[in-house]
Amino acid sequence: MNFEKNIETLFSMQDACVICPKKCKAKRNAGQKGLCKTADKIFIASANVHTGEEPPISGSRGSGTIFFSNCTLSCVFCQNYPISSLGNGNEFSLEELVDKMLLLQDKGVHNINFVTPTHYSAHVAKAVYLAKKKGLTIPILSNNSGYESVETLKLLEGLIDIYLPDIKYADNEIALKYSGVKDYVEVNRAALKEMQRQVGNLEFDENGIAKSGLLIRHMVMPENLENTRASLEFISLRLSPQTYVSLMAQYHPANKSYNFKELSRGLTKEEYDKAAEYLKLYGLENGWMQELEN
Repeated sequence: MNFEKNIETLFSMQDACVICPKKCKAKRNAGQKGLCKTADKIFIASANVHTGEEPPISGSRGSGTIFFSNCTLSCVFCQNYPISSLGNGNEFSLEELVDKMLLLQDKGVHNINFVTPTHYSAHVAKAVYLAKKKGLTIPILSNNSGYESVETLKLLEGLIDIYLPDIKYADNEIALKYSGVKDYVEVNRAALKEMQRQVGNLEFDENGIAKSGLLIRHMVMPENLENTRASLEFISLRLSPQTYVSLMAQYHPANKSYNFKELSRGLTKEEYDKAAEYLKLYGLENGWMQELEN
């Protein structure tokens, strides 16, 4: 696989940016910010050892989490909105990003976990390529919103070992209302199929730590159980019932949630229990559930 050519192509896609599905055509390489509020510089909010991911991701030594600033979506309920919406973070050079990855490896983390990396796909690809040349050997994980361009994903093939995407919605009206995009469902489903094609189902080493594959997250939201049901149905019927799913119960009102009556409260036990029933209904036995936070 010609990684150098793919990386060059990814950077050229920023000339009139088509990196994400919004295809806003911003001249990012010339310093113009796109709809993601990002131009050609790398901004990172944090780069630390994180122990709060799913068990095979955090393991016993933690995940090397690199949290990029800004985002391609505008989710009204985002719990990290100071980073995703307000752009909190510091500028990093590509060389500093590579060094940070190697430092995290030296600390013993199980993987490098890029959080909201979509708009930095070109930078991520080049950083991974250079870091591997310098001795990076642990898996690379893309922790993303699931709103991804298949064209971009194909150019990342071979550089990403584990995909950890969301499946947020099964209804475009809800996606537009809560995240500001009217085509999330089609885009997300095509992206999930491409991720599965690249890496397959989640695979583990002898210690139960993820080494490659697909793990899909779905956060259950109040008064949106049909959205959950249809999302899980898609995973089971259109991907595979062996797909690993993380059913998340951590929803709480944040950011602009209070502008929406249905989102202005936390999740109930009854709602989460019903979501868990849908897992069983569609035969999705692989994955993890959370304790409901009240």
